[in-house]
Amino acid sequence: MRITKGLIIADPWIGYILGGTKDWEMRSSGASHRGWFALIRKGSGTIYGIARLVDVGSPLSPTEMVATFAHHRIAEHMIQSGEVAKWNTPWKLADVRRLERPIPYQHKSGAVTWVELDDAAIDGVAAQLEAGDMTIAPEAAARPDDGSRRDRVGRADTVTVEVSKRGRKLHIDIEWDDREPDAVAAVTPRPTPASPRPLTPPPITAAQTAAGRVIGEVEITDGNITNKHIYLRSFFDRFPADVIGGSNKATRARRDLTIDWGGTEPVQTDLDGQKKFFRARGWIGAFYQLHRAQAGDRVVVEEITAYRYRVSLRKQGPRAGAAR
Repeated sequence: MRITKGLIIADPWIGYILGGTKDWEMRSSGASHRGWFALIRKGSGTIYGIARLVDVGSPLSPTEMVATFAHHRIAEHMIQSGEVAKWNTPWKLADVRRLERPIPYQHKSGAVTWVELDDAAIDGVAAQLEAGDMTIAPEAAARPDDGSRRDRVGRADTVTVEVSKRGRKLHIDIEWDDREPDAVAAVTPRPTPASPRPLTPPPITAAQTAAGRVIGEVEITDGNITNKHIYLRSFFDRFPADVIGGSNKATRARRDLTIDWGGTEPVQTDLDGQKKFFRARGWIGAFYQLHRAQAGDRVVVEEITAYRYRVSLRKQGPRAGAAR
């Protein structure tokens, strides 16, 4: 099987898809494509998995968006605020599979949503698919009963008909037994679909609690929060040299870091050597939102193991001398 198209998806949403907790990718318009495509993590230049686009639904109202949280994982406050009003069309996914080894691809100029994969990327995905080097994601959400199948218990009515011929007359004897059956199979009621819940931090993983070595921390500003980046200048030289790339994707570093930030999926990214921050930035907005970051809070970066880091937020307490 040759997969020739890819879809660019930002963090944390691609992490939810690969983790099996999201099976609707919300977009601003429909799509004519159906079938397999590659899952590309925004800002990474890399394919992390594959999935099938099986259907595209009609645009949803805010009420419908809230009611279908289990499919798309967008928090209610983001829906009600209008922040995601544009992205109300569900692209429905199935058969999500994570690649064991992410595959780089060449991003062609002008590609915004769908990406036409280069031959090397197509062959790389096909090779892993053929070798079975993929992890199948669990189903994203328990589906409520659509009412098309229902359990029923009826009465065990019995009709006995005897037909006999007596001379030239035909006699029909009918016996009707309307007694209740000796046993009635118990019906287990279907569970009521859970009400949508606000987005909460996922369970803490071992990697997130492992002892680490602090390599630096930095105070964040309103500009950092708005533009979704973290300045690493003051301790940039403490990262390995082979994870530092140039100023654009064409000059990516030879290898990536793995960043544990509190979401369901870690992030793989190299460092922008000119701007001196993480190249992949889609997850940073989610990180700030998850921890309710404010200007003056401090981001702490710890090294857990070689090429794996933890990014956490230390809330800034009341400043000395501040007005009460």
